[in-house]
Amino acid sequence: MKTIDMEFDLVVIGGGTGGPMAAVKAKERNPKLRVLLIDKANVKRSGAISMGMDGLNNAVIPGHATPEQYVKEITVANDGIVDQEAVMAYAAGSFDMIQELDRWGVKFEKDETGDYSVRKVHHLGAYVLPMPEGHHMKRILYRQLKRARVEITNRVVVTRVLTGPDGEVAAVMGFDCRTAELHVIRTKAAVICTGAAGRLGLPASGYLMGTYENPTNCGDGHAMAYHAGADLANLECFQINPLIKDYNGPACAYVTGPLGGYTANSKGERFIECDYWSGAMMQEFYNELLSGNGPVFLKLDHLAEETIQEIETILHSNERPSRGRFHEKRGNDYRKQMVEMHISEIGFCSGHSASGIHINARGETSVKGLYAAGDCASVPHNYMLGAFVYGKLCGENAAAYCAEVGHATPDAGAQAAESARILAPLQRSGGLTPHQIEFKTRRLVNDYLQPPKITSKYEIGLRRFAEIREDMASMSAGDAHELMRAMEAHSILDCAEMAAHASMFRTESRWGLYHNYVDHPERDDENWFCHSLLSRDPQGRMALRKKAIEPYIVPVDDEERTAYQRLRVASSAEAA
Repeated sequence: MKTIDMEFDLVVIGGGTGGPMAAVKAKERNPKLRVLLIDKANVKRSGAISMGMDGLNNAVIPGHATPEQYVKEITVANDGIVDQEAVMAYAAGSFDMIQELDRWGVKFEKDETGDYSVRKVHHLGAYVLPMPEGHHMKRILYRQLKRARVEITNRVVVTRVLTGPDGEVAAVMGFDCRTAELHVIRTKAAVICTGAAGRLGLPASGYLMGTYENPTNCGDGHAMAYHAGADLANLECFQINPLIKDYNGPACAYVTGPLGGYTANSKGERFIECDYWSGAMMQEFYNELLSGNGPVFLKLDHLAEETIQEIETILHSNERPSRGRFHEKRGNDYRKQMVEMHISEIGFCSGHSASGIHINARGETSVKGLYAAGDCASVPHNYMLGAFVYGKLCGENAAAYCAEVGHATPDAGAQAAESARILAPLQRSGGLTPHQIEFKTRRLVNDYLQPPKITSKYEIGLRRFAEIREDMASMSAGDAHELMRAMEAHSILDCAEMAAHASMFRTESRWGLYHNYVDHPERDDENWFCHSLLSRDPQGRMALRKKAIEPYIVPVDDEERTAYQRLRVASSAEAA
């Protein structure tokens, strides 16, 4: 098989949200820098915002919120397990990024004075900024890439970051998903922007690609960071979100909330005060779902016609434009009945929880020359705007790093081993298909890892995952596209094992439903007020250790600390 050798100063992996911003900002920092943006799809329409976005969930705008208020909000929402300096780096860069996106042509909702029309959904502050025409986002980003003269390679699946003699970034490696040609790209630095691990759990529909997250985001960035030697943080803090029953997308109570919609039980009663996603909110959702008051619904049928039309314009034209067609086929009319909601499959996503490749406030991982931004990185509750801000930070800081170092020589043995791993499925015939391997892995994730978490189930799950790893020696691929699915199956299994090991390491319950551990039902701040870091030990095994929480730069008092534990609406009897 032909191998294509290339050389750049900086390679950005992932062309969705954070990746294009990282590439543009690296070129702005140093126009002479040779920057490559690489994607396994096509940068014009890839990533979680491939069909746009309906709003910013975390806009920190002067006059509506301060960076300090936002840092406090996220600290409280995440049960205190945050690096406040990293959250502050986002918050401090939020408004400048919004203004820049505005200049680029992104349309944000504004009031009659021209001010940004910020809405309140969070428990404490107001941070939601609607984007009525957010479907243009990818087109706007692509225009900026061309203006900055960023080089783009589409349809190449990156599988590994190869390191040099001192453990620094030396190359990235992958293959073309149309031709199976291998690519070895020498580089001084790399930025991983591969999004969430969205194909970890199996949706209730059973469809492999019917996921809450963009299904192309399968956790391959998490896996390549792990194999490069980077730390991953808090992988036991799963992503679990409310979604429309039988539809692979959010119910968007947080979008409709400012317009009067809310989450209700089957009696039409509101049972949580705040529809902002947090583990505590999801625990209340889960409790109500299993109670005599379930199922749970999105309630809009009490709203005025003009309000419902506004909601339909936002929700049915951005991000998930199939939503309106789904409702039409189901006979769902926001005016006449509530919309049934359910709980998503589990995944890793810092955008909605707090797990990912561990980075600091500069976007740096524990591997020299390796950066990460967006849903695959560890800054909690980051969302799309966080991916943009950290994309900028990673691009600028990586550009400065590249100016100070030369090219390292990648490990020849690692390169040969990866070549053999990639090509092996093509050299087999009549073996297990990637579809079979992936389905079995994800079904077992649901059977054994889905919260509430139980140690004995996790132990069984790890034994079954080990059996699947043996099965992979028989996995075959009939063509280059199927080879991509085979490599994704490897990444999914890596993420499943990481999720299991991390969950068993943290012997307490925290983050509501995200880490509801039956064997250890109480929150234990004395022993577990810390990050958990997972990495690859010298023997190639998954190892975990604690990392102390850095001193807070924004104090949180005792009353605020428990705000997200008081989300349930009190009944009349309780109130009396």
